[in-house]
Amino acid sequence: MSFFSSLFKSKSSEYINILNAEEFQNEIKNKKVRLVDVRTSGEYNSGHIKNAVNVDFFNRAAFQKFFSKLKNKEEPIYLYCRSGNRSRKAAYMLEEMGFTSITDLKGGYMAWQRNQ
Repeated sequence: MSFFSSLFKSKSSEYINILNAEEFQNEIKNKKVRLVDVRTSGEYNSGHIKNAVNVDFFNRAAFQKFFSKLKNKEEPIYLYCRSGNRSRKAAYMLEEMGFTSITDLKGGYMAWQRNQ
């Protein structure tokens, strides 16, 4: 599948789990997970979830480089963006890269803030 077609993929995946803000919060506080904010550095610097690393989805080279360095493709990865669109696309990209435990925050950081 090409990068372009992965952006518009809409079917569900057995490797991608989508959680609402409350469920997402419970998961990341009770487990050792890799928490990734896929927004731009400006968005990240204006506020982010504690312990999240920033990997800008729009910087394709950096995104690919960061995730290609991860050897354990079964390690849980938790993603979020501003509203859920970029992180959903990022989740499909990670699935294509062979990752098998991907969780996406439904509604993104905006939903997270409403839940706090």
